[in-house]
This record gives sequence, structure tokens and C-alpha cells, in this order.
Amino acid sequence: MTTLEPTQATPSRGGFSFATPEANTGVLVLADGTVFRGQGLGVHGHRVGEVCFNTSLTGYQEIVTDPSYAGQIITFTFPHIGNTGTNQEDVETLTPAARGVILRSAITNPSSWRATRHLNDWLVSQNLVGLAGVDTRAITARIRDGGAPVGCVAHLNPNGDAPSLDDLRAEARAWPGLEGMDLAADVSCRQTYHWDQSRWELGRGYGRLAEPRHKVVAVDFGAKHNILRCLAAEGCAVTVVPASATAEEILGHGPDGIFLSNGPGDPAATGQYAVPTVQNLLETGLPMFGICLGHQILSIALGAKTKKMHLGHRGANHPVKDLATGRVEITSQNHGFVVDEATLPAGIEATHVSLFDGSNEGIKLSGKPVFSVQHHPEASPGPQDSHYLFKRFVDLIETHKASR
Repeated sequence: MTTLEPTQATPSRGGFSFATPEANTGVLVLADGTVFRGQGLGVHGHRVGEVCFNTSLTGYQEIVTDPSYAGQIITFTFPHIGNTGTNQEDVETLTPAARGVILRSAITNPSSWRATRHLNDWLVSQNLVGLAGVDTRAITARIRDGGAPVGCVAHLNPNGDAPSLDDLRAEARAWPGLEGMDLAADVSCRQTYHWDQSRWELGRGYGRLAEPRHKVVAVDFGAKHNILRCLAAEGCAVTVVPASATAEEILGHGPDGIFLSNGPGDPAATGQYAVPTVQNLLETGLPMFGICLGHQILSIALGAKTKKMHLGHRGANHPVKDLATGRVEITSQNHGFVVDEATLPAGIEATHVSLFDGSNEGIKLSGKPVFSVQHHPEASPGPQDSHYLFKRFVDLIETHKASR
């Protein structure tokens, strides 16, 4: 197969856009001065952020559009990223918040029957910067040994003014890092909206909720679309509200249950305004379900603490054990902060644990219809090992409604 290095949209065979490689136009400069050179991808420009790595073999379009990657430059450890192209369906938000992508190999021409666009053409359309042709193993080892560094990824324009390595290094050094940063406010919706799209099916595409049975309010800290689809697939008419919504505003929609979404940044920072709201909602006794950042916000509201991880968990091959059943689930994960299980107060039970490092992956409030998980049950790496959690939420809603 011919290797192609697309840069900007140009006419091509097969309905895809690509151009000749732009060698030596891409660079990653870390705050400590380390430089990785390669070929530029996506738009010309540069972005600063925390450099992380993701071990997933598939799903790169969903990963790049996951709002939880706000403030981060994603290094893919799998070398063949882009070979299945992109499409209009596999997106988790309409406006990606990731700062950039780093690839080992040049992008090959798309080979999937679902592809409608070359990855590089799509990166350009999303105003994203990329870098290919670098030793991603070395970057991963650097993160493994020293933690996630701050870096500046650049696609330099050979025909225009370009920042120097010193400029990029200075910008990386000046960036404060994710700790203490509230990014949920940046990716959350600005106004309330309703969601009724359900899961994708082969030959049918996405469905629509025809007969809603329950009303759920989802607090949007950076919600992935497929989470909302999974709720709709379980019969929930979903009302999505901004992260800053008050308890009074949320309850004004008359929910049968409350969902706390995933999202980026430091949960302690977002918790400054989100935790008091969640604490007020807990007093209502309504069923509540949290995922990822929602899990962390709920844990803080219940009295626990969170902390920054050395590496974080990012990939689609993470084994998680359900402590109640002993069942092991293969999960998709993306988080750089974690609930410190040692700080869980009495009455809060740990329900899931990571088999990679023993970190907390889920909690529940004893005697109450409230629970949360750190991983992403809406994703399909197992492929559907954790989908039961959405049904668990709906079962709690039905039980609570029957007891009124």
C-alpha cells in the first residue's frame, strides 16, 4: 500500500484528499527542551498542552473528539492511525477540544467502507495540529518514567513565519498544567437542550427514542454523545444542562434520575461550583449515576478526595473487576485524576477496581440509589462488557418511581 502524507485538502483519486509529504515541518518541543521532529499534519500552527498517550488500536476519531481530552496532546502508541479514515458518525462532540495528535507512521489511504474523509483532511476541517513520523515509543517511555509533560506541538508553514524552537519551548514552560484547571466550563454546553438519538446499528445508523419511559437530566461536564445515546437506548428522554446549572434549575425539569457526565480537567477545580450542586441533589433521594469526571465530582461531594495520577489511564484494553460479582470487564478509559480510595468516608462502598494498578474504578452510596464509575461504559472495547451499568441506572429509576 502506498504511504501518503496529507497536508491540506486537494483533489485525489478514490474521493479522498491528500498531498505530498511535508517532511521536517512538524515538531514537538517539551518544556524540558526535548525535541521530536517529524512531518506536520492538519492545520499549520502550534498548540500547547499536556502530552499523554493512548494505547487503543481503534476508535481514534472518537478519542480525538472526546471532550475529556481538552488541554491534551494525544500520542497514539498504535502505529497505524488513520488507515480507516474518518466519517460523520464516529464523533463524540462537534467541536474537538484536544490540542493535537502525534502519530508514529504516516497516514495511509483510507481502506474502510465507512470512510468518507481522509484523517488529515478531517484534522484540517477541525482546526487540529498533528505530527507524524516520530518515535512514539520514546515519548511513551518519557511519560512512563517522568509523568505527563507539558509540550508544544507544531505544524510549521514552510512558506510563512514560524516560531523558533526557543519560542515553542518558552510557551510550553509557561503553560500551568492541568492540575488546578477547570476545563469543564470550556467544553460544557452553553444552554439546555434535549437529546433523543440512540445507539448506532449496522444498516440502520443511529436510532431515535420513540417512547420515552423516564426523564433524565444530564449535567454536561463534557459529555460524550454515545453516553447520551446509551441513556436514550434505555428509554430515557435526556435533558442536557450546562455544568454550571444549579440544583433548582436541574430539579425544575422534573427528572426521574440525574446523570453526571465525563469531562476534562481537575475535578477539585470543577468541584468548586459543581460539588455544592451535587450535594443539594443528593438530598432529594433521586437516583444518580456518574461517569469519569462525574464519578470524581460525586466522590468529592460525598467527602472523598481526588489526586493527579502519574500516567493516567488512556486506552481501550483496561481490565476492571466488579467487586460484587468478581467479573472482569475490558474497559475504555481516559482520565488523569483518580479518586483516592483511602479517603472514602463510611457509607461509601468501592465497587470496581483497576487490575492494572489497583486504583478505584467505582463507588456506590450504601442504602441509596447513587453510584458511579471511573471508566467509560458507553464505549465498546469488550465490546459491551459495561453496558449493564446503564440498565442498572434505569432499574434504580424504576424502583424509585414505584416507591413514591
